[in-house]
Amino acid sequence: MLELWKNIGPDTDVPAGDVGVGGREIGYLYGMYKKLAREYNTGVLTGKGITWGGSLVRPEATGFGALYFVQHMLHKAGKDIKGKTVAISGFGNVAWGAATKATQLGATVVAISGPDGVILNPNGMTPEKIDYMLELRASNRDIVAPFAERFPDSTFVPGKKAWSVKCDIALPCAFQNELTGDDARELLTNGTWCAAEVSNMGCTPEAIAEFQKAGILFAPGKAVNAGGVATSGLEMTQNAQHLSWSAEEVDKKLHYIMSQIHEACVTYGTQPDGYINYVKGANVAGFMKVAHAMLEQGII
Repeated sequence: MLELWKNIGPDTDVPAGDVGVGGREIGYLYGMYKKLAREYNTGVLTGKGITWGGSLVRPEATGFGALYFVQHMLHKAGKDIKGKTVAISGFGNVAWGAATKATQLGATVVAISGPDGVILNPNGMTPEKIDYMLELRASNRDIVAPFAERFPDSTFVPGKKAWSVKCDIALPCAFQNELTGDDARELLTNGTWCAAEVSNMGCTPEAIAEFQKAGILFAPGKAVNAGGVATSGLEMTQNAQHLSWSAEEVDKKLHYIMSQIHEACVTYGTQPDGYINYVKGANVAGFMKVAHAMLEQGII
């Protein structure tokens, strides 16, 4: 931060947390920034603590936004998420948010995973299980096996991925390239008909090609996981206005943003045969937004 602080600002560049950078690290960075810049809560750095400029729903936002997007995908396809089975990779912040919202929407989260293996969870999540996901992550042990020790209705299978579990909807929520072509083929063989990248580029190009060749619902991270960045923007807005919104208000705005992103993907991704190519839709929508701005501002 001693080197970075002169190059960031509320209208310049706003860093946020990610893998390995949570509220604690953001706190240290933000505290030093304020000392050096001699500023109050101007919105620089997001993911801050609630008592010093953070926003409610920000920790859950990536997972929540992803499930809102998936819900819109299903509705567009004439389906409902209620009663569907969901496999989720990871057990950290993003997976926790996704598991929480999927359960709230009536889905059954049948799997979560870690580097050591997968938890089979046929009865779905309970509030206690969801809370324990955060406890596991906070332990810094980076293993998911203790989940099965705490909850006897679940089973730990070492060395396996979440994609080995039969499910309707697959949601990579951990790292880049975590779902491979082989994983995609295993999911398709087991009847999976919807996949969405909640992690950044969670699927390899081969996996995406397999999903699209099979004609299932698939959406890329650049659209699905935009809820985290969107809520960072909402945090900046609250800071700029020196206001704090309720969780309900933030969640409502997040849901609206995700619905707009979904609509943009549908507008640019719908093919003549009716199949919605969400990858194409997201790419073209992003390009058109920048292109229109450049044209209208006389840049080109």
